[in-house]
Amino acid sequence: MRKILSSIRRGLKKSFDNIRNEQLKNNLLQAIPFWIGSVITGFFAVMYAKIFAWGENLLHFILNWHDWMIFLIAPVGFVLSWWLVKEFAPYAKGSGIPQVMAAVELANPKEHKKIRSLLSLKIIVFKIISSVVLVIGGGAVGREGPTIQIAGSVFRKVNEYLPEWWPKISKKNMIMTGAAAGLAAAFNTPLGGIVFAVEELSKTHINYFKTALFTAVIIAGLTAQTLAGSYLYLGYPKTNDVSLMVMFPIILVGGVAGIMASQLSVTMLKMNDWKKRKLKTDRANVLFLVGCALVIACIAFFISREILGSGKEIMERVLFTQDKHEDWYVPILRMLGPALSFTSGGAGGIFAPALTAGASIGSVISGAIHLTPNETNVVILAGMVAFLTGITRAPFTSAIIVLEMTDRHSLIFHLMLAGMVSSIASILVSRHSLYDVLKVNFLHEIRNNKE
Repeated sequence: MRKILSSIRRGLKKSFDNIRNEQLKNNLLQAIPFWIGSVITGFFAVMYAKIFAWGENLLHFILNWHDWMIFLIAPVGFVLSWWLVKEFAPYAKGSGIPQVMAAVELANPKEHKKIRSLLSLKIIVFKIISSVVLVIGGGAVGREGPTIQIAGSVFRKVNEYLPEWWPKISKKNMIMTGAAAGLAAAFNTPLGGIVFAVEELSKTHINYFKTALFTAVIIAGLTAQTLAGSYLYLGYPKTNDVSLMVMFPIILVGGVAGIMASQLSVTMLKMNDWKKRKLKTDRANVLFLVGCALVIACIAFFISREILGSGKEIMERVLFTQDKHEDWYVPILRMLGPALSFTSGGAGGIFAPALTAGASIGSVISGAIHLTPNETNVVILAGMVAFLTGITRAPFTSAIIVLEMTDRHSLIFHLMLAGMVSSIASILVSRHSLYDVLKVNFLHEIRNNKE
């Protein structure tokens, strides 16, 4: 085996040495780490998606066996998910996107060593375990935000393992490219990954890293497709024969979803602040988590199971079946679930739960004003964009992600309108996005850490 590897290495070196253009050699050497990181990211994204889906399926299997089991598995899941993060990887908690944003800001000569707290192999392991445990326990969390932190960690480690003689690559560009590749692989949305890097992460001009960004997104997406097959995150909802008058319900949904999403963000931040001030001991945290878990368990048992999990099945039902109109209280449940789960201290993202909350808002409003099935689909998609925008304050990223996950390119203007209305409406509640505030909190913690 060693002889074969040695022979391959000599052959590659000989081919590389035959390249006479030094600039081409340097460009190739700089590109290779991005390619390696992208392949690994695509693999991790697919494996994580399968494990996460297994966790959701296990939850439903247990509840279909005996639905009262939710009163046992919810407290255990919430407490175990929190404990894993607290004991082994404190910065693996929550979504992962604010951590990546903080890492980008720390990617400077004076502070780059602090990035290892936010992006590491340990983060990858406990991000996956904690989030899967939380979703088995009924937590309303997603895997997309965590995939972005996982991807950022992968790209950081690839960059770290490069030999001294290798051409230097900007840590900031490497992390941003990894995040974009992670989002592209998680949703199978290459354009969404690129726009996310530019709109949410990049404070520099895209020309500095555009080639690496584009190739990384493409390679990560192709790797994910090779392993999981070519797929759309949601499918092809019917949206044809919709009149221009549907713009008015879209504006309504955009405004309502934007305000509700921004209010959810403010509520979760207040809950985090309250926990820091009041819950000083492990015992207090465990009691709080058990209380949150039992609230979710009671709602799931007595009212509706739709408070549980990422909520993807809700999106699929309202978009692809005749059962398009949710009860009025479902949007409240789809906000309460993430609020209790996201602030638990365990790992888990809010991308998918935000899309679900937006879909349920669009479903309720379209039912109230008696839209046709196809018009309802358009308004539901608009609600998804609007709610995600209210959380992230990234309207273009939100619109492109929903556009690509449903392949409804004819709706680009409808979805952009929903995103822009939501962006304006959400500012009425809070100027700053959830991710921005959490990023600042992480930076404050790390910079004041004396270790």
